[in-house]
Parts: sequence; C-alpha cells; structure tokens
Amino acid sequence: MARLEPGTPAPDFTLVDQDDAPVSLHDLRGAPVVLFFYPAAMTPGCTTEACDFRDSLGPLQAAGYTVVGISRDDPATLRRFRERDALTYPLLSDPDHAVHDAYGAWGEKMNYGKLVEGVIRSTVILDAEGVVTHALYNVKATGHVARVRSLLGVG
Repeated sequence: MARLEPGTPAPDFTLVDQDDAPVSLHDLRGAPVVLFFYPAAMTPGCTTEACDFRDSLGPLQAAGYTVVGISRDDPATLRRFRERDALTYPLLSDPDHAVHDAYGAWGEKMNYGKLVEGVIRSTVILDAEGVVTHALYNVKATGHVARVRSLLGVG
C-alpha cells in the first residue's frame, strides 16, 4: 500500500474502541492527533511502545495532542491490554486492517529474516484539520516515542 506523505489529508475512518464505542477521526478534528499502529496487544514490543506513549501522555496532551493506538486486536483484547498496563488513551480495533491499508501501515516486511505480510509499526501525526504532518514507518518500539516527542518539540 502507498504510504501517506506530509501535506496530504488523512483518510477518515470509524473504528470501535476497547469499550465497543465508535470513534471517528473526523470527531477528533480541532486538535492534532498522534495515531500509532502496532502489531499486537500485550506483546513485548507493543507493550513497550504503548507504555512509552502512556508515560508521555501528559506532555503530549499539554501540547494539545490526542494519542490513539490502532491494532487488529478485538475490543476485548484491547480492554485487557488497557487495563493491564494502565493505558489512558483510546485503543481502536481494525480487524480487517482496512485503516492500516489506508494509512500504509500494512504490507510486506521482514520478520526474523522472512518476508511476511502484516502490520508495519507506524506513527502518523495529523494537524488539527486532519492533514498529515509526519508519517513514520517501520519504526522500532524502543525509543520511538522519544523521537516523536522530539519531532513535535514536546519536552
């Protein structure tokens, strides 16, 4: 799938969160948004990344950002992940990876030396009008949130 580029409008979507409540991107307009796509709840790398976002939520929110995680996990799994790790931002379920596709976060990747198709760990940052300001693909779980904060000038 094609990757998003800065300056392009973000594809709108509606997905359910960990509580089966619908969340639409257009409802988040008016504030910048950090969307991070991760492979699977409660796995080591995804837990590291999710907890780093949790630990950085205060400064990101103080700078006006809304943080949202997106994976293929079902709402019940997302609810367990959120509770287990005290995650305080929405986790959205994209089981058929349609939103992953639209954002370029699904495709071929190397996994333990093999070419496989799956989730490409990615973060897309949108301005208050829903336009892409940064699109980061094939990111590493460790240290990624610090890089996002640096890019955004959030101390």
